[in-house]
Amino acid sequence: MKLSVFSPVFNGNTLEEALMFLNKHGVKSIEMGTGGFPGTKHVNPDDYLNDDKKVDELLSLLKKYDVEICALSCHGNAIHPDKEIARKFHEDFEKTCKLAKKLGIETIITFSGCPGGSKEDKTPNWITCPWPKDFSVSLDYQWNEVLIPYWKTASEFAKEYGIKKIAFELHPGFCVYNPETLLKLRSAVGDIIGANLDPSHLFWQGIDINYAIRKLGDAIYHFHAKDTKIDDINTKTYGVLDTKTYADEINRSWIFRTVGYGHSYDVWKDIISSLRLVGYNGAISIEHEDTLMAPMEGLTKAIEFLKDVIIDGSTTDAWWV
Repeated sequence: MKLSVFSPVFNGNTLEEALMFLNKHGVKSIEMGTGGFPGTKHVNPDDYLNDDKKVDELLSLLKKYDVEICALSCHGNAIHPDKEIARKFHEDFEKTCKLAKKLGIETIITFSGCPGGSKEDKTPNWITCPWPKDFSVSLDYQWNEVLIPYWKTASEFAKEYGIKKIAFELHPGFCVYNPETLLKLRSAVGDIIGANLDPSHLFWQGIDINYAIRKLGDAIYHFHAKDTKIDDINTKTYGVLDTKTYADEINRSWIFRTVGYGHSYDVWKDIISSLRLVGYNGAISIEHEDTLMAPMEGLTKAIEFLKDVIIDGSTTDAWWV
């Protein structure tokens, strides 16, 4: 496994400053935002797709600081019912695929997206229950008329540019938000579809991360290291579905935290070990969204925490096996 960092945490820094920080802290990998919600602060595909010299300059800068790109991320909603919004996210996806080929990257990170509940809707509709029957009818429309057809086409486009893994972050609010929905879409589209497993979105849903890892197995294509702290008082009073702003930490049922501030070393050691059990040996990419800590403080703490629990994945010749 290789410790990595998701680039938006460095939005207040230049790319070279970010790489310098990673090199100083012994991190040799970065997950680069190239569109969608992560933005293009450090690498904008428009600047590189028609300029091979800039591509060479980027690769040289990475080499200078001994950092590699593990994946390109363009999290978005390319099946948004507003066609203009959908178009922009779709273009980000296509540009990211094209840039990935130039950089020799085979993994793209994004969201599955969420359409409206019908052809007439203007906003996404995340459905969480089957009744009244309207919801089941909408769910069938979303999956069979929008989600599956879109990703069948989009995945073929990605393959043309050498993409072998499209890793969906399991994120509530989108059609793919847990292991079951990820595997459902993977079954319909093909094994180019896999998971960007982010425990923070699963913890508050009541999912045991180790169970999720065992269920997903070799469908895990990427991993985000981010924690969640469950507030027992608020959760037991109001439940886990919480629409209050993330800045209202004291009143929320749960908040995102730097790894180790939501769950203990033992929990994270079990998660890393479970990943090794199913054969995952990819990036452990730190995503900072802790509203109680400044970005560099949270990132530094996460790096030091994960250095103690990460398994490098090297093959060992154990005499007792």
